[in-house]
Amino acid sequence: MESFFASTGAVALAEIGDKTQLLALMLASRYRKPLPIACGILIATLLNHALAAWGGSVLAGLLQGPWLRWIVGFSFIAMAAWTLIPDRLDAGDQRRFDRYGPLLATAISFFLVEIGDKTQIATVALAAKYQAVALVTAGTTLGLMLANVPMLWLGNKAAGKLPLHWIRFAAAALFAVLGVAALLFA
Repeated sequence: MESFFASTGAVALAEIGDKTQLLALMLASRYRKPLPIACGILIATLLNHALAAWGGSVLAGLLQGPWLRWIVGFSFIAMAAWTLIPDRLDAGDQRRFDRYGPLLATAISFFLVEIGDKTQIATVALAAKYQAVALVTAGTTLGLMLANVPMLWLGNKAAGKLPLHWIRFAAAALFAVLGVAALLFA
């Protein structure tokens, strides 16, 4: 269960201010239908993070001993640094999917935006560390949902009041702790 809770916490914190959260705000203001958007986020995230966790598990199987520990440890430390950089989202990224309606447009957009995103890379690293594809996928998906779904209902009101700098700092600190722990105790 450690893999589930670590995955949930790391991704929930890392998602605050992330481009997918900005995408959720944009979709909420465009479609004004929170439930189909939330379902689209869930579908995209489950698929994306399951593939990422499977990839992390395969990577862990290929790399044994100290190599895996060093790669995972330094990946988490790199994630800590990356988390401190605020994301931006180009409005043109979403317009091409508008014709599909809120559910499909959200699923496609979120899946594509998550490719190479810090939470996808974190999912790979977490799966490599814990070797628990299902628990890591469930945890990272829950973390992403916890950060993004409230934005569908709270919208811009909450976004302007969240202390994004401190939340990014907390997420970076969590990734750094995971990285150091992987280097020292794996």
